[in-house]
Amino acid sequence: MVTLERDKKGGADREEGEGKGNTDGEEGVKECPECGSKGLIRDYGKAEIFCANCGLVIMENIVDLGPEWRAFDSEQMSRRTRVGAPMTYRIHDKGLSTIVNWGSPGQGQYKLKKLQQRTHIANTTERSFIFALSEIDRMACALRLPVNIREAASMLYRRAMKKRLIRGRSIEGITTALLYIACRQYGVPRTLEEVREISRVGQKEISRAYRFLLRELDLKVSPASPVDFVPRFCSLLNLSGDIRSKAIEIIKKATEAELTNGRGPIGIAAAAIYIAAILSGEHRTQKEVSDATGVTEVTIRNRYKELSEQLEIDVLL
Repeated sequence: MVTLERDKKGGADREEGEGKGNTDGEEGVKECPECGSKGLIRDYGKAEIFCANCGLVIMENIVDLGPEWRAFDSEQMSRRTRVGAPMTYRIHDKGLSTIVNWGSPGQGQYKLKKLQQRTHIANTTERSFIFALSEIDRMACALRLPVNIREAASMLYRRAMKKRLIRGRSIEGITTALLYIACRQYGVPRTLEEVREISRVGQKEISRAYRFLLRELDLKVSPASPVDFVPRFCSLLNLSGDIRSKAIEIIKKATEAELTNGRGPIGIAAAAIYIAAILSGEHRTQKEVSDATGVTEVTIRNRYKELSEQLEIDVLL
């Protein structure tokens, strides 16, 4: 029998019991391929399935097929149940308008569809708005981000429009910066380099829009922690759960020794993974770590030397 426990902090579903996990849906994950544990956690906030025992990220980009609201008894469930698609900020009209399907050219339905197309988009502002939302959706798909990040970025764009912050600025730059902000707010780590690669503008434009939006929308974004990047980077490098734990332990010791101050979190995470892999006998070259993390080999080498010397870690290459 399988029981689901709601994690209060991350909104994740913990699977425990004598069964082999949840086999329904497209995921069908039964147990951890690394340690064989059946204690799997589905974190719909980060769209990941990971092992509660070793921390392995088993699957990314999972889909939450449940409703966006929560019900605690049958009365609330019956009161909140509704038909039709839910409201979404990812569509310019929030998905509330009636969509007329295409019919045969000789039928009246075809004429209704043509009429709806002419009247659906009123002006150039709405046309630009639709383009911006499609850009957010395109980049989020390329980055394999969950739906809640796309909703958050779309809602932030609506706030920026309401405060008239879009006029005279690049829509691509604004949407890219908002998507990056949403990732930071929801704790779904994506590097600025990853965001820049799928954007239509350069890093300078993204950084300028990022600072502008933080100031004008009064947004608070906490600094990214190197620990947030470790599971995904280790998965990209095919490293075991022991190396994940060892890398996180190194980062925590470095934080206590104030070695992370003034250093980029991604460089610290890459160096910690590099050291942990060597100590565990699963050596990865600096170039392999660089390709997976997007950090230059020079940065990895510098952070690796600082951590190994200051923490007195004996690394034998």
